[in-house]
Amino acid sequence: MAKTAITIKDVAREANVSVATVSRALNGHDNVAAAVRSRVLEVANRLRYTPHAAARSLSSRSTQTVGVVLPDLHGEFFSELMRGIDGVASAHRRHLLVSSYHGDRAQQCAVLQAMRGRVDGLLLLSPYAGDASFLLESLPASIPTVLINTPLVDGAHAVFSIDDHAGARAMTRHLLAQGYRRIAFIGGPAQNHDAQERLRGFREAMAAQAGAEAIELSGNFDEASGHRAGMALLERPTLPDAVFAANDMMALGCLYAFSQAGVRVPEQTALAGFDDIPLARFVHPALTTMQVSIAELGQRAMQQLLLQIDDEDAGPTPGVTLIPHLVVRDSTAAHPVSPP
Repeated sequence: MAKTAITIKDVAREANVSVATVSRALNGHDNVAAAVRSRVLEVANRLRYTPHAAARSLSSRSTQTVGVVLPDLHGEFFSELMRGIDGVASAHRRHLLVSSYHGDRAQQCAVLQAMRGRVDGLLLLSPYAGDASFLLESLPASIPTVLINTPLVDGAHAVFSIDDHAGARAMTRHLLAQGYRRIAFIGGPAQNHDAQERLRGFREAMAAQAGAEAIELSGNFDEASGHRAGMALLERPTLPDAVFAANDMMALGCLYAFSQAGVRVPEQTALAGFDDIPLARFVHPALTTMQVSIAELGQRAMQQLLLQIDDEDAGPTPGVTLIPHLVVRDSTAAHPVSPP
C-alpha cells in the first residue's frame, strides 16, 4: 500500500498558520517572523513533509531526478558504483543529484533533508554500524528509498549489499591453502559495517587453522592508511608470510610501501585485497583480490528504485546480497608450508 504523503495543509494545520505562510517560510521569504519560521520548520521536519519541486507544474509531479547520497566520492569503489547507477539512470532518462556526507552523521541528516522536494527517489549508502535507529528517523517517509551496503533490515526498504564476511573468509582460506601461516590483516574503519564483517571473516578462517598466527592493523579504506600499515609491518623484526588488506586501495598503498623498501611481492611476502577495482589487475604484481561487481551493485539498486518510483503500490523487494568470488593473480604465488 502506498504511503500517504504529508501535505502543506497538514503542516499549516499543525503549526496553526496559513498555507501561504508555510510556503513563504519554507522558501526563505523575508516576510515571515523568526518565531513563526522556526515553528513551521520544526513541524515540517517532525512530520517529514516533502515539498515536491515539480508540484508547481500542472502537467507532472515528477522531477525526473534521483538522489544519490554517499559517504564519500573519492576512490574507485565509488566511481564504479556511480558508473552502474548512472548507466541505468541514463537509459531511463533520469537525472542524478549526487551528494556526499563525508562520514558525518549530522551532515548525512542535512543532505537527506536537502533532497526533499528535489528528487523522486533516493539511493543511500550508509555502511556505519549502529545507525539503524538513526536512519529510520532520518529517511524521508514519502520518498521511495533503496539502501546500498547499509546494515538496516526493517522490511520497508530494499537493501543491496555484499557478503563481506563470506568474501573475507574465502580470501583467508586461499592464503592458508597457499601455505601462508603468519597473515597480517589491514582493517577498515572501526564503525564501518563492511569492515567489521571482513574482519570477522578473517578471524573466523584463521581460528579454524591450527598453527595460524594473525596480525591485525588498523586502516581507513584508503591508500594512505594502507601505506602506513605497510610501513608498520616493515618495522617489525620479521615480515608476515602474507598481508590481506580489507580493500584494494589499502593493498595498493601497502604494495607501494613494500616497493619503496625493496621488499619483493610475493617472494618475501604475499599480498591480497578486496573489491577488484580496475587498477588491481594493472599493478605489478597483479593483485589477488575478491571480485565484487561494484557497478552491478549500483545497477541493480537503481533498477529497483525506478520500479518503486514508477509504481507507488509496488513494495520493496527483500534486496540482493552479492557473493564476491576469488580472483587469483601473481601477488599470492604459492608458499611452501612451514614445518609445525
